[in-house]
Amino acid sequence: MKILKFPLARITIWFVLGVLAAFYFEPIPLLSLIICGVSILLFGTAFYFSGKDFIQKSYFGYATYFVFFCIGITTHAVHNERLSKYHYGHKLDGHTHSVGVVLLEKLRSNPYNHRYIAKVTTIDSAIAEGKIVLQVKKENLPQDFPVGTRLLISGTIYEPQAPGNPHQFDYKKYLAFKSVYGQMYADVSTIQISPKKEKSIWYYAADFRNNIIKNLKDSGFRNEELNVAVALILGQQQDISPELMKDYQFAGAVHILSVSGLHVGCLMLFIGFLLSPLPKTKTGNILRLAILLSFLWVFALIANVSPSVTRSVVMFSFVAVGKYARRKTNIYHTLLVSVFMILLFEPSFIFDVGFQLSYCALFFIVWLQPLFSSLWRPKNKIGKYFWDILTVSLAAQMGTFPLSLYYFHQFPGLFFITNLLILPLLGIIMALGVFVMLWASFSSVPSYLVKCLEWSLYILNKIISKVASFESFVFQDIPFNWQMLVTCYLLLFTTVFWLKKPNFKKLAFALASIILFQLAYLGNRYSSKNHEELIVFNAKKNTIIARKKGEQLTVFSHQELSEQTINFILKPYLVGSFSRIASTEKIGNLMYFNQNKILVIDSLGVFPKSQQPDIIILSQSPKINLERTIQDAKPKMVIADASNYRTDVERWKTTCVKEKIPFHSTVEKGFYSLSKNDLDFN
Repeated sequence: MKILKFPLARITIWFVLGVLAAFYFEPIPLLSLIICGVSILLFGTAFYFSGKDFIQKSYFGYATYFVFFCIGITTHAVHNERLSKYHYGHKLDGHTHSVGVVLLEKLRSNPYNHRYIAKVTTIDSAIAEGKIVLQVKKENLPQDFPVGTRLLISGTIYEPQAPGNPHQFDYKKYLAFKSVYGQMYADVSTIQISPKKEKSIWYYAADFRNNIIKNLKDSGFRNEELNVAVALILGQQQDISPELMKDYQFAGAVHILSVSGLHVGCLMLFIGFLLSPLPKTKTGNILRLAILLSFLWVFALIANVSPSVTRSVVMFSFVAVGKYARRKTNIYHTLLVSVFMILLFEPSFIFDVGFQLSYCALFFIVWLQPLFSSLWRPKNKIGKYFWDILTVSLAAQMGTFPLSLYYFHQFPGLFFITNLLILPLLGIIMALGVFVMLWASFSSVPSYLVKCLEWSLYILNKIISKVASFESFVFQDIPFNWQMLVTCYLLLFTTVFWLKKPNFKKLAFALASIILFQLAYLGNRYSSKNHEELIVFNAKKNTIIARKKGEQLTVFSHQELSEQTINFILKPYLVGSFSRIASTEKIGNLMYFNQNKILVIDSLGVFPKSQQPDIIILSQSPKINLERTIQDAKPKMVIADASNYRTDVERWKTTCVKEKIPFHSTVEKGFYSLSKNDLDFN
């Protein structure tokens, strides 16, 4: 593969490996700086001895890779806010403190709370730093706080909880990837609002964005279309309804709601058109480049410098520099430089799903689309236009297909129809939208422009909703783990290599990769079929226990399973464990698993006294004397699920500590799992 022959490609790969190593091993900044210093000395020594003979030696290459690997480690360590002595993470003691914060970003609200990303500035008047998710109750708060507002809150910073049930979305890890390690809940009565705002660049960007939205509302823009316009042009998805977002996901068009290369490219063309009257001299090109780059980066700030926006703006900045400097640019070099520069300043972006999908899509478009395009060459411009849309969509979907299955476990089968229908319309919407947004930044927009954009967005939403209505073409709940992800990409690459330059060796690699992918899939199915497990789920107001035998799951519960329970508790486990629900039953007092007797005591508190269970499960807050029950039954383990009152759980925990019996609360520790091979209850 030619791209791997570029020195920059190898350097970037080793830099990324260094970032990943630092994330998982977390070296302290001092140690990483020492290692980086040693690597620089080795690099300098290798360069000196390699240069003496005017021939690049192999050890010089290894030294280069090692120094960039160490730079990756150092970059992540330096950006790891938790390693700072002022980080609030060192003061997470569960007690109430007076916490000073500055609001940095408005998040999507839920039915009960306004949500923000906030920067901690003080804790009990002492200097502190770090970012948290702040949730403020909507009650008694008529409108949310603007970005830049300073608040003094009396409350507790909590560490985000790990997922309470197996294979659920890990919100704690998701926040950690964004350098957020704490959450805080507040009521208006516990908040003091400072009259002074922190007027940072984020404040002015949010103020500019809010001014645009206000002027558009004053111009009579309908809310639903306005929310889509703000997402398309300004990258703000907070106010899009969950139903409309679901339609975009099912239609395979959710990517257009995240500002990315398509949007930035349209903006660059539009600004370039406006600057066309400038003279095409050296001075004119420098002025044109300076104005264009300024517009692009101001746009990135307005769109909150999200990973996809940053990637696109950095990449198109290099494209613009090459264009106006009249230098021929290599798209692969541009991609690599943009990856390196972004991760150098924000290494946590490597873990962002949007960042990964964005670069995969763009790389496969550049690499694979020419191959698809060469299969057929339409003779007229209209046919070529739609053929190009189809080949670009197919290349992007092939590149992101494995990642989409890995993260979302679903695939929109009608993506190519969606793109054929909406991409021509999207070009018009983007051009008109940018123009309307620029106008709205100064004053209200004329009604005829508002109606044109509004109706364009209305048609777009109707197309999306119609395509999404064919739910049978949306393939959901597809089991796909990291082994299948790796082998699937291996299969993609080896197949494309073979198609581009067919020979027996490449065909052999492609066939071998097919076998590896099959082995990964069949290996997981085999492991699932031979796995037996008992799960006590962490479910509020209900007790849910499941017994897995092979790929079949028997679910026991006190109440009938609601759709929400199935979707948010059971379905992730079913997908992650390659299993399905075989039957549902009511919970009895006695269960057996792996020669272990399990006694379930519910709110009635009635159970056979003569039993000697190995495990006691407490549910629905039974009124029992646990100390006496333990002394009579002599269990090896006591489990309390999330259907119990917290005060009862705390009392039972104290009793178990006193009786030296292992105790597991699903609220505190998450679900409890007992597999066939477990020999103890620790």
